[in-house]
Amino acid sequence: MIITYKTDKNINRDQLESLYNDVEWYAYTKEMEVLQRALEQSLDVISAWDGEKLVGLVRVVGDGLTIIYIQDILVLNAYQNQGIASRLMVQILEKYKDVRQKVLLTEEAPDVRHFYKKNGFISCDQGTLVAFAKLN
Repeated sequence: MIITYKTDKNINRDQLESLYNDVEWYAYTKEMEVLQRALEQSLDVISAWDGEKLVGLVRVVGDGLTIIYIQDILVLNAYQNQGIASRLMVQILEKYKDVRQKVLLTEEAPDVRHFYKKNGFISCDQGTLVAFAKLN
């Protein structure tokens, strides 16, 4: 298996829906048109492909100069634990290495915490930062 990475934001709707549904992010797929527009309006999108099959994606919003927010990073269940998410993260962090603030918000789980720590992130509950969110 050879995984290739692309920066094209125009991703087939069915493949996009399959990826988000596979990881059970159904809130995104309730309105596929909104998800596709969100990708198009993102600062950056890097996708991972096994041939013609979409297997992963990272999506970034922000100004790209002082802050980036890693909005989505996901990989099909069948392709997890093969380094794809790490490769996506490395590509984004390298591209925006001069940006001071790199932020993300995610659900708590031991494997999730390990992944982000491994990639150089510090949890706001373990430092001097505080995080706030208002979700609808």
